[in-house]
Amino acid sequence: MFANFIYFIIALLIYSTFLPTSKSTMAPGATFLVFGLLIYIFGYLTWVQFKSLQRQVSRESVPRLDHRFNTLVTRQSIMAIALFAVNVHGLSLPLFFMKIPPFDSLPTLLAVIFLSLFIFYLAIVWAIAYGVYKQIYPSGFSRRSYVWSQISFSIPVLLPWVVISGIYDLINALPFSGPKRILSTPEGQVVSFILFLAILVIVVPAMIQRFWGCKPLEDGILRKRIENLCQKAGVQYANILYWPIFGGRMITAGVMGLVRKFRYILVTNALIQALEPEELDAVIAHEIGHVKKKHLLFYVFFFIGFIVFMLLANSFFSIINFLIVYSKPFYHFITSSSHYWTYMITNLTYLILMIFTFLVYFRFVFGFFMRNFERQADCYVYSLFDTAQPLISTLEKIAVHSGQSSDRPNWHHYSIKERIDYLTKCESDRRWVTTQDRKIRKSIIIYILSILTVGSIGYGFNISESTERITNQYLEKRLLADCKLSIDIYEKFLSAEPENPTALNNLAWVYATCEDTRLQNPQRALNLARKAALIIEEPHILDTLAESYYINGYHEEAITAATRALSLARDNLSYYEEQLAKFKVAAGY
Repeated sequence: MFANFIYFIIALLIYSTFLPTSKSTMAPGATFLVFGLLIYIFGYLTWVQFKSLQRQVSRESVPRLDHRFNTLVTRQSIMAIALFAVNVHGLSLPLFFMKIPPFDSLPTLLAVIFLSLFIFYLAIVWAIAYGVYKQIYPSGFSRRSYVWSQISFSIPVLLPWVVISGIYDLINALPFSGPKRILSTPEGQVVSFILFLAILVIVVPAMIQRFWGCKPLEDGILRKRIENLCQKAGVQYANILYWPIFGGRMITAGVMGLVRKFRYILVTNALIQALEPEELDAVIAHEIGHVKKKHLLFYVFFFIGFIVFMLLANSFFSIINFLIVYSKPFYHFITSSSHYWTYMITNLTYLILMIFTFLVYFRFVFGFFMRNFERQADCYVYSLFDTAQPLISTLEKIAVHSGQSSDRPNWHHYSIKERIDYLTKCESDRRWVTTQDRKIRKSIIIYILSILTVGSIGYGFNISESTERITNQYLEKRLLADCKLSIDIYEKFLSAEPENPTALNNLAWVYATCEDTRLQNPQRALNLARKAALIIEEPHILDTLAESYYINGYHEEAITAATRALSLARDNLSYYEEQLAKFKVAAGY
């Protein structure tokens, strides 16, 4: 089920990289007809494939069926991601809602609705897959319980983003310039994000346990046994809860929360019923190991590291996009194609690179630490007990109960066989425990040094003055200084899409600011900028209008447009203030 986390985050990346165009490629009726047809085709193909697998249940072994079932679920989940990407980037569905209240002022609300659409696609897969699942892994829970358990387990991964993004929306909607000014700077965005994230990771466990419907474990021998073990290890917590995942029929346990007041120990009914007291002790000791070894804190640190990693990756994405856009083959392509295809190629290139980077990081970096943290938590059992045999017997029971092969590979856990083999080595030689601890310490040191290096480079590319130098050297020499190239491209766009505000705005800016005065055309710049501002009123478009007024000598009009741009701006406020000051100086204020 941890793979669902990956799917949800990829869906978030797909939506967050959507850049609205001036209009959809199809009429609303045709767009939503295609939208509905794609859902039907997706559902039908999913049903056909699982129906085919269901016919093989009585003919093949459980390990073989387990492999085929999980492969098929993964394949259809990837198809759900592809369908969602088509909805967002191909059909431009968000474009139909972005200007409708309250979505225009609360974009996070629209994002939640579209992420719910992606969850609906996964729910289709899980609902259809349930029939086969029930035959391969006999269980007593219903289709509804199976689907809801998949959803409820995975949704919390999106909760921090939803809350933080929602707070940003509220700040931008409030009539206070101070917070907006802070959030408009890169440093302010980074600091505020880390602050919000720190608060969230502390209190979110309380929200999640309510969302999951967890109930306190009743007083009795079992609860007292867990309490005594936590006391022996020196671990404090808010409560011990029943975990109703898959109706409580999965043999598993968990722990969440960085601080005592919001830390919860989770156990399922199946775990309690299937294990002997000593085995339950071993499982709780494993979960205590996560707390004592600070694994939960490190996960937050690794997530922040991912943001730092993306900071550098984003710079390379921009460079790659520049190389693509301004290569001769691409130039010939866009001068003979519509703006839509130019947008699709550049945007999808960025999206694919983003997803690839995310997968590499989580598969090889995050996954490495998750596997080794689990092994370290296994080894922590020796800190509380003389032997790990109860944990070994628990892992064997889990393999039998799940019906899955003990050799089944896993990106976030070592296989059950690998875990048992390592514990068996520890039984005969405890130096393997210290070997694992030493391996993790070295890995964390290497990670910290790497992320500091990456962060420094990323800061230099994205925030420091080197960004401006690179931008000036590359963009201005390739695009802004080459006004002829820009004029050719945007005039071509406008011949096909005369109402495209992006092309109108960009061409107006080139005509107004081109360093080659022979190519400047102030009057055409003003006409184009006025037309763009009539179509859509955005800060950057009003800024171009102000610049066009300024270059034509209409300083009062420039001040009016610049004032309106500053009032609408949500970020980069210092730029708009400088522009307004420039126009006021020209007007003699």
